[in-house]
Amino acid sequence: MNRDQDIQLEKDRARYGLLAVVVSNLAIAGVAVFGVWRLNGNESVIIGVLTAAFTAVSSMTTAYLGIKAVSNTAKSIAAASAAAQTPAPPAQRTP
Repeated sequence: MNRDQDIQLEKDRARYGLLAVVVSNLAIAGVAVFGVWRLNGNESVIIGVLTAAFTAVSSMTTAYLGIKAVSNTAKSIAAASAAAQTPAPPAQRTP
């Protein structure tokens, strides 16, 4: 693959990864709201549902951001390593 395809692939991965996280977080929030609505004021259970939902949303978001950060760091290290290993062209001699 050439560089433009690599950049586009990385953009697509980031876009769809973020979309998956957002959709998952919305689904978790929707289920939590529905659960709270159906509990009819049982405060101790509502606190448990909201705590579990908050934990799930924060874990999902943190995992995505952590994986993305590690991926970006590894990519930049690999690029720097490849640039350092590229041999310089030989110096030209003048007669």
